[in-house]
Amino acid sequence: MPLVVVDAGHGGGNAGAVYQGRKEKDDALALALAIGRLLEENDVAVYYTRTRDVYESPVQKAMEGNAVNADYFVSVHRNFSTYPDQYSGVEALVFSRYGEAARLAGNILRRLEAVGFEDLGIEERGELAVLRRTRMPAVLLEVGFLNTEADNERLDQQFYQVAQAVADGILETIQTA
Repeated sequence: MPLVVVDAGHGGGNAGAVYQGRKEKDDALALALAIGRLLEENDVAVYYTRTRDVYESPVQKAMEGNAVNADYFVSVHRNFSTYPDQYSGVEALVFSRYGEAARLAGNILRRLEAVGFEDLGIEERGELAVLRRTRMPAVLLEVGFLNTEADNERLDQQFYQVAQAVADGILETIQTA
């Protein structure tokens, strides 16, 4: 049975992005839990880095993923821009644009685009601990911009479809590995 680490970004005293009272850590946790449940319903073992509002460092999260010998690591976040409604869409950050992590990222982004998000692509971000320190393919997802009304509306109104899209992208990657 494959094992996927589902990481809800931020948490505890680290709210991540905040806009008009909406906190990235809350959206990330709700979405991560929903994605994990969908994976579990499809016979995928899930390790959650957090299931409540606590903070662990990105290095700690990467080390947990390594300790459980996970097959994949998916970190859920929301993006933020300098000005409200400046940008819209989803993107995936990976250590390298080549290999299994990039394939996982592409599969997830394609599914999120089908839900209605603009696909902003895959970006290399080798300095991020959850990408650099993990021994398995790892993706950091930016699921819409927290300070873009259209992205918040899509996430709120299509929450289940968004979670299903991410889960389906992960499942597709597992099934074609």
